[in-house]
Amino acid sequence: MTVAQFVAPILLVPSLALAGTSYDRARVVDVEPLYKSVHYTVPTEQCHLEQVPVYEHSRVGRSYTGPILGAIIGAAIGNAVGHRKHNKRVGTAVGAILGGSIGRDIARRQHYEEGPVGYRSEEVCRVIDEPREELELTGYRVTYQYAGETHTTKMARDPGKYLRVRVRVSPA
Repeated sequence: MTVAQFVAPILLVPSLALAGTSYDRARVVDVEPLYKSVHYTVPTEQCHLEQVPVYEHSRVGRSYTGPILGAIIGAAIGNAVGHRKHNKRVGTAVGAILGGSIGRDIARRQHYEEGPVGYRSEEVCRVIDEPREELELTGYRVTYQYAGETHTTKMARDPGKYLRVRVRVSPA
């Protein structure tokens, strides 16, 4: 067998296959859109008015006795704890600062224990995720007729009244 005798039948096969394929139009009898359910969340801000207490922050009527007394007691304790002259100075300074701070906190707590002087409305907001659901178009189920037979296929778009079909003829 020569190369020409071997190659010639191979070259004819694709052309025979193409020669047996043609295109025609089929009539569309039904188109049904196909959907899928898509779930997602949307951040949404929700606000409401809330009554909050108002405390008086003025210095009128406030006493410095608590911080001063705390500083004196703290300095005395710090001085008594130190053994040498340098340690007594450091202990006195640290004790005075800590005692003054403690005295101020106690005085402030006593001031607020008297309660609020009134209330005011304040807008309070928070963000929540609201669930949502939508139907998303995924394609079309198309029913068509060709040569007296009914066929169904899925397509990405609506084909309209007619659908292009490939017709392949082969020997029986």
